[in-house]
Amino acid sequence: MRALLAALSACAVALLAVPAAGQLLPGVSLPPVPQVPVVNDTLDRTLDRPVKELQRTAGRLLDQRTKRIERLLRRERASIEPDARGEPARRGELLLVDAAPDVLAAARAAGFAEAGSDRLESLGMTVTRLALPRGTALADGEALLRRVAPQAEIAPDNLHFQSGRAALLSAVGAAASPAIATTVGMIDGAPGGVVPVAASKGFAKGAPAASNHGSAVASLLAGAGVRRVLAADVYGTDPAGGNALAIVRALDWLAESGAKVVSISLVGPRNAVLEKAIAALRRKGVVVVAAVGNDGPAAPPAYPASYPGVLAVTGVDGRGRPLIEAGRALHLDYAAPGADIRGRGKSGKWLKLRGTSFAVPLVAARAAAALDRGGSWQATLDREAEDLGPRGADDRYGRGLLCKGCGRRG
Repeated sequence: MRALLAALSACAVALLAVPAAGQLLPGVSLPPVPQVPVVNDTLDRTLDRPVKELQRTAGRLLDQRTKRIERLLRRERASIEPDARGEPARRGELLLVDAAPDVLAAARAAGFAEAGSDRLESLGMTVTRLALPRGTALADGEALLRRVAPQAEIAPDNLHFQSGRAALLSAVGAAASPAIATTVGMIDGAPGGVVPVAASKGFAKGAPAASNHGSAVASLLAGAGVRRVLAADVYGTDPAGGNALAIVRALDWLAESGAKVVSISLVGPRNAVLEKAIAALRRKGVVVVAAVGNDGPAAPPAYPASYPGVLAVTGVDGRGRPLIEAGRALHLDYAAPGADIRGRGKSGKWLKLRGTSFAVPLVAARAAAALDRGGSWQATLDREAEDLGPRGADDRYGRGLLCKGCGRRG
């Protein structure tokens, strides 16, 4: 066992040493539209392979991510364009947080036009949408706005992507779990009707629209014992779905509706608007749980998992091994099953799941159960977590494995 742990540590170092040449679009994971690409099942055996092969795997993951995003930008050029960092975002718009009148006046004088404003009462913040001057690329518009309003808090409307895949299974049984009373909100695609939720609301064009990914997340929450799930669909049928503003609007609705835990199985770049919204949510005592993504450990840190105070979650397979495709965050809190598990798709059929996306609702369910008990939910989770790998917290399992038997066949 010690030899295996030493080998894993060496692998992590080697993976992080992969050149950053493929990182044109950092922090972005698997797009929900079209269907999430399949990660080859041979990854299940990768941890038994030499370090050089693991390094090649990490390089391929980065290359695949770059190519996916390049294809997305070409296919949806009418709706999406790269921002100043090369990250995909809604075309032609920038976001301002709590913009003062002088900031708006400076923006108007520079040719920007106000496209709308959202007062998010539960989060205590206002987000203003600015349309760029005609013919201005998003990256150039961002640079211009920062010059004319240097005091403003500005962000592109960046896209965030689901980080998991699903494959059809034959029918399986379901094991009963103790009921959890604490309300859990999920930000994802919408679940199908076969996976009942307390409420569902759309925050994108065509939403709520049932998806396999959202259905699987909702079914994992229900299977882990959560009895009241609020589902916020930030994708719908919008090519630019999963954008930061949609997620912020969803967070505001979940806070207003009484969610005490929020499960976010999405990955994107750092975004000032979303960061401020999550900080506001945390000040209200809401526990936010997010995935580290599936672009491999050589990828840049994932968000929202990397925001301060968010529970960053990775995935393990049925043998307790970290998923080789698991990304990373600036911190890692817990691991949970992210492979060799099953959930329901939008039609109700059972799906075989893989990805850090699916570890997130399992940790969210355990956080909700800890809140049910009262006292310190964090201390409860730490006592419950199974310490794997080196003694104490580490960069592969965080503070340990939660919900070990969750998501398995009943």
